[in-house]
Amino acid sequence: MGFDFTGYGGNWPDFRWPNGARLAVSVVVNFEEGAEMQVGYGDPLSERLGEVISVVEPGRRDRGQEQIFAYGLRAGLWRMLDALDRHGLRATFFCCGRAVKQSPQLAAEITKRGHEPALHGWRWRPHADYLSRADEARDLDRAIAVIEAACGEKPTGFFCRGAESDWTRALLIERGFAYASNAFDDDLPYWDRSGARPLLVVPYALDTNDMKFFHPNGFVRASEMVDYVTDALDVLLAEAERSGPRLLNIGYHLRICGRPARFPAFEAVLARLAAFGDRVYVARRYEIARAFAAAVPA
Repeated sequence: MGFDFTGYGGNWPDFRWPNGARLAVSVVVNFEEGAEMQVGYGDPLSERLGEVISVVEPGRRDRGQEQIFAYGLRAGLWRMLDALDRHGLRATFFCCGRAVKQSPQLAAEITKRGHEPALHGWRWRPHADYLSRADEARDLDRAIAVIEAACGEKPTGFFCRGAESDWTRALLIERGFAYASNAFDDDLPYWDRSGARPLLVVPYALDTNDMKFFHPNGFVRASEMVDYVTDALDVLLAEAERSGPRLLNIGYHLRICGRPARFPAFEAVLARLAAFGDRVYVARRYEIARAFAAAVPA
C-alpha cells in the first residue's frame, strides 16, 4: 500500500474543541529514564546521545550517561511537575514500562497530580526493531501492567521512540487503545482504517521538542525554543480561525528541560499557554482523542 500524501486534501473538518477553541495544544513530558540502553543495566551497549556524545568505548559501562539520565528523575521531574501545578495545566507523560518499574513511586506522581500516563514502550527503543510480533506483544503487555500498577490507570495512548513495527497498530487495537501517536504527517488527528477497526492517530511533532537541544541544528538557549513554539502557536491560531481546527504538540524530557538553564523553555511556554485562556484547548492527549472522535466519528 502506498503512503497517503493527501490526508484531508485541504478540506479540514469544521468543529471546535470542548472549550470552544479552534486550536488544541498537547504538552508531553517523557518519562523514560531507566529504560534507555545501559551496560550498567545489563545491556550490551549504552545510550550514546546525551549532553555530549559518549566517549566511553562501546560495551563498557558509562556511569556518566547513567547519571545524566538519572538527573531527570532525581531533579527534573519535580521541577516540571511543580511548574505544571503552578500554571494549572495538565500534560501527557509518555512512560516507558521499565522506567516505571524502576521508579514506581515517582511514576505514581503523574496521575496523583492529574496527568495522563501514556505508553512509551517497555524500553526507550524503536518498535520497528522488533523481529517478531510475539516479542513486541510481550513487551507491550508487561509495560501496560507496570504502568497500571504504579499509576492506578491503564494507558490508552501509545508512542514509541523512532517508529512502529508492521504489527504495532494491530497490537494496540487488540488491547483496546484509544489512540496511537507515531505520526508526524498532519496538524490534526485522523483515522487509520487499515486494521481490524479504525484507530485514531493523534500526530506528534519533533520540531517543537526539546530533543533539539541535543541536536547540532537545534536550540542552544532556552529562549530559542520559546520563540520557536510561539511562532508555531501564532501560525496555527491564525490558520485555525481561517480554515478549521488544528493541533500543536510540544514535547519535553525530564533530563533536558528539567535542567536549570533549559527549564525556562518549559515554564515560559506554560505561562504563555495559560495566558491564552480559552483561545487554546490545552489538554491531555486522551481528552484530545475523545473530543476529536466525538466531532469526527470514524
